[in-house]
Amino acid sequence: MDIRDLAAHELPELLALYRHLHVADDPLPARDVIEAVWQELQGSSRCRYFGAYLDGRLIASCTLTVIPNLTRACRPYGVVENVVTHVQHRNRGHGQALLRHALGIAWSQGCYKVMLMTGREDDATLRFYESAGFDRHDKQAFIARPAA
Repeated sequence: MDIRDLAAHELPELLALYRHLHVADDPLPARDVIEAVWQELQGSSRCRYFGAYLDGRLIASCTLTVIPNLTRACRPYGVVENVVTHVQHRNRGHGQALLRHALGIAWSQGCYKVMLMTGREDDATLRFYESAGFDRHDKQAFIARPAA
């Protein structure tokens, strides 16, 4: 397995992999909107999209965003999102390796912490994140969403 940053031309593979992230998701906007967002993300030094590849195929991905910060001696913090492994490749250590890679990048950039949130409540998923180095009891997350 190889882990690296996704290349700009790999957007279709990433979008296909995201079908394994949520059972139901909002419909995608027009292709030009998707490509504009992807270009913005690819141009940001703060946002990284990592992929795990097996035999040249993208089988898992996550994002890491490093956010500048004025506390903690001006050390940044990281946010990991959109952790997904293709359903046919789960429970084989690919996701853990991917998260270890993301954490290594965050630590190398001086992050004092990395946060990850999940909406999943099943114990297997929570144990998966704990085994990758995350503590479910450290802090409490609160989510606000715009009014419908």
